[in-house]
Amino acid sequence: MHSISSFRSSQSSRLPQASPRSRIGIITGSGPEAGIDLWNKLLQANRALYGSRFRGDLDAPNVTILSEPTLGLSMELDRNHELVWHCMRDTATAIAQRVDYYAIACNTLNFYQPQLDALGLPAKLVSFADVVVDFLQHSGIQRVALLGARPVTDLGDWSHYRKLANHVEVEVPQGEQAARLHQLIYDVKTYGGTAPHVREQFQALLRQLQAPAVLLACTELPLIPLQNEDAAGKQLIDVTALVARRLAQLAYQAPGEG
Repeated sequence: MHSISSFRSSQSSRLPQASPRSRIGIITGSGPEAGIDLWNKLLQANRALYGSRFRGDLDAPNVTILSEPTLGLSMELDRNHELVWHCMRDTATAIAQRVDYYAIACNTLNFYQPQLDALGLPAKLVSFADVVVDFLQHSGIQRVALLGARPVTDLGDWSHYRKLANHVEVEVPQGEQAARLHQLIYDVKTYGGTAPHVREQFQALLRQLQAPAVLLACTELPLIPLQNEDAAGKQLIDVTALVARRLAQLAYQAPGEG
């Protein structure tokens, strides 16, 4: 008589095995929907990489998600820096024990890239701005508008995107336009991207921009559903989707190959 353990062993030996691949982490909370969006786009990018060879669950990426609501204070990063940094440090330290690469589903919070790299964690941060610069260089785009929360678009000391100006010409919202954009991001967090006033205000903002390409450098902005005709003739570049594609490429590889 075969034991249950021997039966399970014989069954598992006949199952197709998932090949060893890099483990991916997503830090979210500013806001949590942005983490869901990044995960969903990672799954889509992973499926596209496999193409006809995709077998379903066994070929899905190994993903750990850690959502920390305190990170939502990043919208006013200059006033909340110390609290946000302590939270980010602890969150990154925790997730790095389970993954090989991780991303922060918030453009603003990528400001902490140098500090996180200096921690020497066992997982590597995939930086939003580094992914964007790589994309722009390969695509030949020379002029972009940068849309995001105030700490991002002012290109000052708190902006993860300061390096962008070394590579392309950057248009950013000014004055009242910048204030409306910052409030629009708060409205997406509160009412969702499908709220009619959110869509209308976003379309109006796009019409005011001069650059032919627009970086959606806030994880809330891609949550606003737009048709091609709503984009005012601009090329909208979803930074979340770019990062998702990079994460999928890393997840496709064995640990250490990236």
